[in-house]
Amino acid sequence: MRTVGIYYAFWTHEWDADFLPFVPKVKKLGFDLLEVNGGTVAKMNAADRDRLAGAARDAGLKLSYGIGLPADVDPSSLDESVRKNGVAFMRQMISNVGEMGGGIICGSVHTTWPAKLPEGYEDKRPFRDQSLRSMRELVKLAEDRGVTLCVEVLNRFEHYMLNTAAEAVAYVEELGSPACAIHLDTFHMNIEEHSIGGAIRTAGKYLRQMHLGETDRRPPGLGRQPWKEIKAALDDVGYDGQLVMEPFIMMGGQVGRDVGVWRPIIPNPDLDALARDALKFVRTNLV
Repeated sequence: MRTVGIYYAFWTHEWDADFLPFVPKVKKLGFDLLEVNGGTVAKMNAADRDRLAGAARDAGLKLSYGIGLPADVDPSSLDESVRKNGVAFMRQMISNVGEMGGGIICGSVHTTWPAKLPEGYEDKRPFRDQSLRSMRELVKLAEDRGVTLCVEVLNRFEHYMLNTAAEAVAYVEELGSPACAIHLDTFHMNIEEHSIGGAIRTAGKYLRQMHLGETDRRPPGLGRQPWKEIKAALDDVGYDGQLVMEPFIMMGGQVGRDVGVWRPIIPNPDLDALARDALKFVRTNLV
């Protein structure tokens, strides 16, 4: 049975937040899973981590963890001190998530976000090699802690390293660890893939999490994503993982700035109602 979740930042303007209030909210709305910021969890003290994990457990909710790593902890950096800082930060995140029961850490676990290929370079292979070097240092810890690191396939305007499912498959296969898998996002696939269904089939057995959103990042069911095609492809690969909504519609704060919301995508939104309607759409059309 596919698990349906939602990203906390649908409701926030900043990445750092108190996640506890979202547990009863998301449970009441009917979701199976709450995705929170892995970067915040990496810095949480043990008591706060225990409270969050306990609240989710008591509510019958799963947790997953998303991250866009800042440039000063970039595990793909050619600056060795920065790369080592990135490995150390990810090791802390993996350890903390493991103590909370394990699960999926998704996003730019393998690099910084957002990023363009640095000036003076036309070949991304040196950065990819550094990324793989770092991930080789991380996957054994992830295996031991019950954590899966899902590398996200991002569009060319947000990153340069893995833009297609095929590139992600090559990366994961080169790494060769059960603790590293693929994360696809309908928003990014809409920009980069010739066929969204084809991309899902390419990811195949390596696909562990999907982010859902319309082409303009509205909640599922309000746009023109080919949801029937997506459902058919998920069925074809026997996908039984997490489907996590990641809509962004609000201007303001670091969240709005980082994801490029420069106008109110939905004026005067009732966010809870939008989430509830999108959940019904996903359960009807993708589960």
